Amino acid sequence: MADATQDQAVADVLAVDASVQTATGAAGYGLTPTGFVPKPFARLLAEKLALARLLFGDGVDLTSGSAVRKLMEVTALEDARTWSALAATYDNCFLSSATGAALSQLGRELGLERPFLEARGAITLKLTGALPAGLLQVRIPRGARLSSAGGHHVSLDETVVLSATAKQRDVGVTAFFPGASHNLNPAVPGQALDRFNRLDPALEELNAAERLAGAPLVAIEHTLPLTGGDLQWPDARYRDLLLRAPRSVWTTGSIQTAVSLVPGVRQCVVRDPMGGLDINQSIFGNFSFLERVFGTERDLGSPYYFGVLVAPTPAAIWDGPGGLRASVDQAIQDLRPIGIFPQIQEAEQVAVGVRARLVVEGLPLPTGGKAAVNASAAAVALKERLLIRVGRYIDGLRFGEPVRAAEVVWSIMNEPGVADVLDLHLVRFPATFESLALGAASPDGVLVMGVGQNVTLQAAQIAVFVDDPSGLEII
Repeated sequence: MADATQDQAVADVLAVDASVQTATGAAGYGLTPTGFVPKPFARLLAEKLALARLLFGDGVDLTSGSAVRKLMEVTALEDARTWSALAATYDNCFLSSATGAALSQLGRELGLERPFLEARGAITLKLTGALPAGLLQVRIPRGARLSSAGGHHVSLDETVVLSATAKQRDVGVTAFFPGASHNLNPAVPGQALDRFNRLDPALEELNAAERLAGAPLVAIEHTLPLTGGDLQWPDARYRDLLLRAPRSVWTTGSIQTAVSLVPGVRQCVVRDPMGGLDINQSIFGNFSFLERVFGTERDLGSPYYFGVLVAPTPAAIWDGPGGLRASVDQAIQDLRPIGIFPQIQEAEQVAVGVRARLVVEGLPLPTGGKAAVNASAAAVALKERLLIRVGRYIDGLRFGEPVRAAEVVWSIMNEPGVADVLDLHLVRFPATFESLALGAASPDGVLVMGVGQNVTLQAAQIAVFVDDPSGLEII
């Protein structure tokens, strides 16, 4: 008798469930071919209300103010939270959908801890001495390295131009090495930024000006601490790293991942045109050479080379015992077999600037001549925002990818207040920063592209943005 009653109860519940599905048009829930689908609150509440009508009869009060309805809502809400927790647990099992601590744990299992961000802050640069005769300004480019007495390194986030009419400039800085160790507090001994890294080639113009003047020209004021070094990569960036990470050691992917995490590396490409294969192996010819680097059973007495093309960040110093070349070589020492050696090559950096006339609406610009408008604080701030937008686009380009005028226009037009961009010219500067002369009327090696014309690059070249605001003119 008890078994019959239990069977009848099960049948009643199934009938209720079937009727609710018919009434609400519910689809499948739980683990489905497309993933885990949690049961929503409305569906859970409908099921409970239908079951209440079956158990207590159609006359039961299920209006919004009744006690039975409140009990059904509370239990449905708790069930919905359970379903959501189950869905989150399922999603956190996979790299493509995991978030937060679960994503960090999956990365830890792959041997790639979630990296830390670089600390950021601001300093003040002041022109303390008189410029030598014939020199109107001194330029310190974006990426120039500064350091502290404790050996900490940071770089400038933007180009700074100091002159007799603009002797002081507040500029953002970014730590070269990630982590909380570069949350530099000027109140702590040894952490105040008080000197330039004179080995940095980007400081050649400043060094030459100070040699002519016979005295230091630029002072550094560091009053506010740098922050953010204790934060880690956001989920989207970390997930992209983990999805691209190889699952083996002797591959181009494993070396490329290791090199890309070296501080100072903007991008890298590992090239192994020979494939690293012994043609006597049975697997020869069954896969693309670029998908496999190293084979077994090789002659250890014959050296084999593969190429590593590295594009440094503006703050990186290539040569020297602590330079980027040595750091990259050290990062791949344990990832290459015996007898296989890297040929580390610095990518050719092609500096690209922008010249354009801007039509602006809705910004508090002063009245008067064009020169007064462009020299106003609102115009200067607008140009700085535009340079950040264009720089973000160019810095994201890969090796050999052209700088497209249409993309630059799109980046500028996304800034609120810019109504139109006229006569946009991309400017291709010489490949080395030391040869740049932005103040000159016709610097050697500068190529001004036609209106709307792109800057094309070769496979071993990469574009670097020159953040010169003088090329932008508000009309």
